[in-house]
Amino acid sequence: MIRVVVVDDHPVVRDGVRGQLASSPDIAVVGEGASATEGIAVLAATACDVLLADLRLPDAAPGALIRAARAEHADLVILVLSTYATVSDVRTALDAGADGYLVKDTGRIELVEAVRAARRGHRLLGRSVPDPGAGPRHPSTRELQVLEMVAAGLTNRQIANRLRLGEATVKTHLQHVCTKLGAVDRASAVAAGYAAGLLRPPHGS
Repeated sequence: MIRVVVVDDHPVVRDGVRGQLASSPDIAVVGEGASATEGIAVLAATACDVLLADLRLPDAAPGALIRAARAEHADLVILVLSTYATVSDVRTALDAGADGYLVKDTGRIELVEAVRAARRGHRLLGRSVPDPGAGPRHPSTRELQVLEMVAAGLTNRQIANRLRLGEATVKTHLQHVCTKLGAVDRASAVAAGYAAGLLRPPHGS
């Protein structure tokens, strides 16, 4: 069973998504939220596999819920379901950590298959969603926090304790940073961070 949490500030949208997914016996909507704050609370209290959320929510900047969810739930599959699908919006979502992007006029069959495909690990863009390409991707706020602590010489365990995360989550953040910066290990990620201006050199350097 694929457990889904839906976050959108419009009740009609949440009702529609729930109804579309209800037609599939292997998918269940286990929680809902009308804002980023509610979404984070539902994710903390509910075991789920897929977060299906709007990119723009009334209480948060675009992508903020995605970054927060990714920081706390490294294995969560995150799909954006938005009214708009500009190249900038799609890049914002993907850079924040989303696994796919759909528009709200997506049909029932496509939505169900998208949830299944994303759960299997596929990066997914809806048929009417532009591919932003493989341009530079910037680390998220949480990923930068981890990179800064790595640069300061902290171990994964120390970083996990400071940020109140699991060590596995810290490792996932480091993997994402390495991928985005084209690095192969911790040392080269730090070097790339300095080269890109993402890290400040120590005082006296």
